[in-house]
Amino acid sequence: MHNDEWSTETKDPVVIVGSGHSGVAVAAGLRTRGWEGGILLIDGESGLPYERPPLSKELLKDGAPNESAVLRKDKFYADKGIVRLAGVSAESIDRGARTVLLSDGTRQAYYRLVIATGSRARPLTVPGAGLPGVRSLRTRDDALELKRLLVPGARVAIIGAGYIGLEVAAAAAATGCEVTVLEFQDRVMSRVTSAHVSHHFEQLHGRHGVRFVFGAAVTSIDGGQRAERVTVADGTVFPADVVLAGIGVLPNQELAADAGLDCRDGILVDGDGRTSDPAIYASGDVTRFTSPIDGASQRLECIQNVLAQADRVAAHVTGQAAAEPEIPWFWTVQHGVRLQTAGVRHPADQVIVRGEPSGGKFSVVYLRDGRLAAVDTIANLADFRTAKRLIAEGARIDPRLAADSDIPLAEAVSGTPKHSDADLAAARS
Repeated sequence: MHNDEWSTETKDPVVIVGSGHSGVAVAAGLRTRGWEGGILLIDGESGLPYERPPLSKELLKDGAPNESAVLRKDKFYADKGIVRLAGVSAESIDRGARTVLLSDGTRQAYYRLVIATGSRARPLTVPGAGLPGVRSLRTRDDALELKRLLVPGARVAIIGAGYIGLEVAAAAAATGCEVTVLEFQDRVMSRVTSAHVSHHFEQLHGRHGVRFVFGAAVTSIDGGQRAERVTVADGTVFPADVVLAGIGVLPNQELAADAGLDCRDGILVDGDGRTSDPAIYASGDVTRFTSPIDGASQRLECIQNVLAQADRVAAHVTGQAAAEPEIPWFWTVQHGVRLQTAGVRHPADQVIVRGEPSGGKFSVVYLRDGRLAAVDTIANLADFRTAKRLIAEGARIDPRLAADSDIPLAEAVSGTPKHSDADLAAARS
């Protein structure tokens, strides 16, 4: 759709900056909830908005189609009266005039503005980071270029052993690449899981030929016309034809910060997605908010949170009640093994293993002050589903019973749940 389909006389225009999962979900949610005003979706990329989780999974597989599934077909936007401006970005916000300046020089007026700009890959800052062959992975174009480089025999150095780094390691190994993962911490996925799960996935990758080097601080990337080797702090040099930086993400908060909105490693929002300006909302990976579960300030990078926040924004704009959000949950697939996580683990949580990791099916539950706070499950959907419910209830867990995998997790509950139904309803209002 084009700019000429958007009139300056459009009634109560909602302008959404960003067309990832969150931006599209806000637009769809507004129409579902009966919003009759205009909806303008600003998309910095060309083509239809697409799903991003497959970029580091299915899309990289040898022989897989070079595309990611679209979030909505073009007909959806036309039928719902959602105007898309593709290939343009928002440059600045004039809060007083309630307008957004776009990269094509036009100004778009808004009744309500939604910032859903997501996040970007954290850049490497070492010498040689700009050499050809050094890649990050955040967009479809990033994934397609990386896929082109992952050929049998290629020496691939992956900096960072988080979800993205390990998913790419799995895809590269399956393609026949020589894969080395350089991780500054002492285990994989250390930010998001416990040592038991880390060890399980390290062994899994090892069986597929992936090499890990822990305590590795990259100091430079060197080469002639392109990357050829990676050097770490102790002087060890690792030959590399392809280097992937998987060292986390940064929120794209600059548009909001430059407009004077409150930001702190993310745009600060309340439970309804409102920023410090009541006419401006934010949704998705770019936001920071207070957890209704434990009161922690957090920025969550998961589809569940993206969709829940989008629903709350659409609900508040239309003056309706939002759906009850799920407990945050996450997943990763590596070498065909799926890790599913519910809740947000803290390093000080009590760790209890259910089942035998060597058998390939087990769970790790995390207790905080005796209550279930989070769970990691491998091939154990029953524990995953039960844990989501128990976390929401603030259930107190008997550690002895929880450690017995023959006892259903629901039967490990002891005492009175922390939250009554009335408490949960109040926390979500």
